[in-house]
This record gives sequence, C-alpha cells and structure tokens, in this order.
Amino acid sequence: MSPGGHLVTTLAACAVGAAYSVWHAQGGARGPAHTHAYWGPSFGVEAIDKLLAERAAEIAAQDCRIEQTSNEQDLCDRVARSVAAGEVVGWFQGRMEWGPRALGNRSILGDPRRADMKDILNLKIKRRESFRPFAPSVLREAVPEWFELDGEVPFMMQVYPIRADKRASIPAVTHVDGSGRLQTVTADANPRYHRLISTFQGLTGVPMVLNTSFNENEPVVCTPAEALDCFLRTKMDLLVLGDRIVRRKAAAADV
Repeated sequence: MSPGGHLVTTLAACAVGAAYSVWHAQGGARGPAHTHAYWGPSFGVEAIDKLLAERAAEIAAQDCRIEQTSNEQDLCDRVARSVAAGEVVGWFQGRMEWGPRALGNRSILGDPRRADMKDILNLKIKRRESFRPFAPSVLREAVPEWFELDGEVPFMMQVYPIRADKRASIPAVTHVDGSGRLQTVTADANPRYHRLISTFQGLTGVPMVLNTSFNENEPVVCTPAEALDCFLRTKMDLLVLGDRIVRRKAAAADV
C-alpha cells in the first residue's frame, strides 16, 4: 500500500478506536473479538467472467490463458504447485481486507523457501527498496514449531523470532535479525487461504507462504479489473480471480 494509503487506514483505525473508547467509558457492552479484517467489497463469478470475456483479446495478446477449476481443492493444488515452482501468484478472493495489511484476499504470494524470492518480487512487481522484508502467512497450528513465541496474530501486526533451526528453511521471510512479521491463518477466519497453505505444506513440508500486498507501488487492488491490470502490466506468473485462473503460458507449473 502507498504511504498515503497507510495514513488513511491508520486514521480510520484511530477513529474506530476512539469511538470504541468512548462507548466503553460510557458503559457500553464489549462486543465480540474481531478475528479477521475481511469487511471490504467482494465480487461474484458473474462479474469476474464478464471481465475476462471483455478483455479476452488483451489477455491472449500477452500469451496468457484462462483456466477453469473443478473445485476448491483443485484450485489450491494448482496454485500451491505454482508457488512451490517459484512462480509469483496474484491471489484475489472474497471480501477485501479493511486496513493496511494484505491478509490473504488481496495478496501476492511466493515461496518462502527461496533466498532469491525477494529479488524476484522486486524485479517482477514491487520495485521497492531491497532492505524491506516480506512477511509469512502461517497456519495458526504451526506457529510454535516455527517461531519462538506462540499466539494469535491474525492482522500481521507483530514480529516473532523464528526458531534458529528453521531460519535457513524460509530465508525469503526471515529478517536480518532472525525474526518474521507473521500473519496467523485459521480455517475459521479464511478457509480457502488456510486450505491453500495446507496444500503447500503437503507439497513442501513448510506451513506458510510469502505474502505481500497485491499492488505495484499503488493502493492495494480492490476490484477484479484492478487485479487484472496489475497482473498484465507486471511479470506475475499466475492470477487467481475467485475460481478463475489466468496463467502466463511460459509459467513453469503448467497443468
């Protein structure tokens, strides 16, 4: 997200927090805990198919093809194989995240095991400072095995030390001090994202993926059209729009 985007969402969060503070000070009952940030707009298959049909010629001109999937597990299998093959995946699903973090609904995904993944992302898409780290989305149940602390971090707002014996396995998401700014993912809060990461774990033994915001030095994409625009003007390998996949034909994980 752009600096301006961070400012807007930070101010919005301050406003919500101030309202809750006044509510509680005046005796208002505390509501249920927020376990996710998926409060933004969503787009159905009809809107996605309409977009892909309208821009089919443009997609084909970039040597890309549109794929159908038979079910959610088939989708996760294809995407997990692509990530494990070192491809960069634009992942667009469900309701957009509200706030400054991409949390698995408007995300760009990569393989955390690759030491060169940061360079690949910056070359293909991000074009940002080389010192800025990328973050892991990790299965909640796997946190104590991979990190020295254990807890719920659904909004990617905390940094945990990565266990020393695990750091070499996930260099793309390990900071220079051996830590990682993690997002914990549960099946209750985001079942499809949890399934994707679980599928990746089944292929690689690693229960996390590299997650960065779906954008190219601009606000995070919101609509299917914005996601497709970002995909087509960068060197992303794969775009997932709900149940549809747009794949560059040169991608290594063809199915």
